Amino acid sequence: MLALGKSLTKALAARTLSPQVCSSFATGPRQYDGTFYEFRTYCVKPAKMNEFLENVKKNLHLQTAHSELVGFWSVEFGGRIDKVFHIWKYDNFAQQTEVRKALANDKEWREQLLIPILGLTDKQESEITYLVPWCKLEKPPKEGVYELVTFQMKPGGPALWGDAFKRAINAHVDLGYSKLVGVFHTECGALNRVSATFNFLLCISQIFSVHVLWWNASADSQAAGRHQSHEDPRVVAAVRESVNYLVSQQNMLLIPTSYPPLE
Repeated sequence: MLALGKSLTKALAARTLSPQVCSSFATGPRQYDGTFYEFRTYCVKPAKMNEFLENVKKNLHLQTAHSELVGFWSVEFGGRIDKVFHIWKYDNFAQQTEVRKALANDKEWREQLLIPILGLTDKQESEITYLVPWCKLEKPPKEGVYELVTFQMKPGGPALWGDAFKRAINAHVDLGYSKLVGVFHTECGALNRVSATFNFLLCISQIFSVHVLWWNASADSQAAGRHQSHEDPRVVAAVRESVNYLVSQQNMLLIPTSYPPLE
């Protein structure tokens, strides 16, 4: 038994000294302030969307009195139907905590907004996101439609794929195929997954989720711009480089409600 223990110790030491690395947590440059954006997605019960939107339109001011709303949309295409998506801005986590305390003590907010919403939805999701350092939140020039594209990138972080991803996004922007509203990376949420496997050596991999919010004048102009960009060799070259780091991609077409500040 002692000999076996010594052999196992030697084996573990040999593996520990091995220079093999599974992945890097290097994330590259990021913003220096604490401002973050909470992405909230509500799945509304079937046949309850109109009632939900009417209630939100009437009572949303009870929440915007406490926190800053960036935008509020209904999902037209992409994934489950009867779904709404909204973005809230916070200066830091301390402010978010204070907002939640204030809302919890706001009887009018609880009775007129929170409780009715809970009765009209069957699922809620939340993500904490940050703007990437090279992007600012832009306001669209007029009313239109939005596309939220979510990319899941390979382990290694922006230090590995950030430059290639930036070139792919800027290729679309510079050639005018769509207007960029913002690029966000997920800090905490369902799409930011960490997995660990123990086999003598700890191997950790992290999938980074990046959300890109685009604006177009209409759904038809969005589709036309997409088709044109797919045939533009400058865009194709930039995307071909970035796609080497891509795990998966999905998108949603968003229709703004009558009360988002982005409009």
